[in-house]
Amino acid sequence: MAEQSQSLSGQLCPMCGTKNLTLTEAENEVPYFGKLFLFSMTCSKCHYYKSDVEAAEQKEPARFTFEVSGKDDLNARIVRSSEGFVKIPHVGTIEPGPDAEGFVSNVEGLIMRFKKQIETLRDNAEDDEDKKKAKNLLKKLQKVLWGDEKLKIIIEDSTGNSAIVSEKAKREALKKK
Repeated sequence: MAEQSQSLSGQLCPMCGTKNLTLTEAENEVPYFGKLFLFSMTCSKCHYYKSDVEAAEQKEPARFTFEVSGKDDLNARIVRSSEGFVKIPHVGTIEPGPDAEGFVSNVEGLIMRFKKQIETLRDNAEDDEDKKKAKNLLKKLQKVLWGDEKLKIIIEDSTGNSAIVSEKAKREALKKK
């Protein structure tokens, strides 16, 4: 998938302080979005991992809204930089920040990320009501994956490095904050 990839091994890991960190930069072309740079850091000792995505061309701040209404929509491409704010109303959010991950995926992959987060919340919940809420959210997401339920996805990025790549996605300008 990547056009070009470069790695640099033996770097100092910011977490464990050993020289087991590998830095990788890959160049990728996403149809209807353009050229992307994918950056990652991986430590073979402590398993620290960080990634980000940056568009090769300067893009305008944008908000994308997309409604998943059937199984075909699960294939729509998602590009999310570490500055991108991802929201699925009534389900959850992935917020930007220093620990945020950039990624290139599809709608199905994004839903699976949310499912993992909710499963962790369910498994760690001490309150029965919280466990019940998590179970209901997981049921809802499974119905979306089966094509039996609709779901709205919103991505906002003040850097313009995130997008939902689909003819069905609604793009609006986002005012810089």
